[in-house]
Amino acid sequence: MGEIPDSHPRKASLLARAKLTEAAREGLLAESAMIAHGRGEAFDYLLGERTSDSAKAAIKECAARLLAANNPVISMNGNTTVLAGKQAIRAAAIIGCPIEVNIYYRTPERIEKLITALESMKEEVAAEVDEKTKASVMAVEILGADADGKIDGLEGPRSICSRKGIESADVVLVPLEDGDRCEALVALDKQVLVVDLNPLSRTARTATVTIVDEVARALGEMEELLLQNPQPTDWDNQKTLREALDIISDSSKRI
Repeated sequence: MGEIPDSHPRKASLLARAKLTEAAREGLLAESAMIAHGRGEAFDYLLGERTSDSAKAAIKECAARLLAANNPVISMNGNTTVLAGKQAIRAAAIIGCPIEVNIYYRTPERIEKLITALESMKEEVAAEVDEKTKASVMAVEILGADADGKIDGLEGPRSICSRKGIESADVVLVPLEDGDRCEALVALDKQVLVVDLNPLSRTARTATVTIVDEVARALGEMEELLLQNPQPTDWDNQKTLREALDIISDSSKRI
């Protein structure tokens, strides 16, 4: 891809597509990765390709719950690693929690490549910060290589997780659409915080807190809010979903 001028209204979207295309060539992504991304882009168009006020409130609530958790973990798949890996690492460094690579189409090769990619991103993030922050970044543990845990309520490869990560977590940040896993984790009395551009998905409707936003924007915003040490509230997730649907409805009326 040639250089895209900053004035191009689709620059962020085009760069995201280029990242995913390259990652797919390198074997980091499943064959369906671009389909999932395209579905999310369609909703982002309708949401105005910006972080709404209700999404910002949800991001703040997620930040508060991650900070208040006893055993928080951030779960990443291929797409989210490529699009928002650095943001997730910076957030995990502030929270003091691990990141677990947990993917739908699990193969040892993809797990290894994604873990290697995140470890490389850790080095890049560490090079951009001061010494104190660098230590926190390098301390972020990347889990997923050891398939020694199980998510009760799921079968086969979908149930695989890390014992030190998702299995023992009380709060799980899942920045992707994954309805089966979200339902199973909620059934295990875990708080599930999700980033999902589709407010009608099973994931969005099942989660404890849903951020209806693009993942890189959402995790970038979360990094700043974590530093403000917010406190959890009596959260009404259905209200957040209704507000996102209102934005989509208003967008369609302007056509």
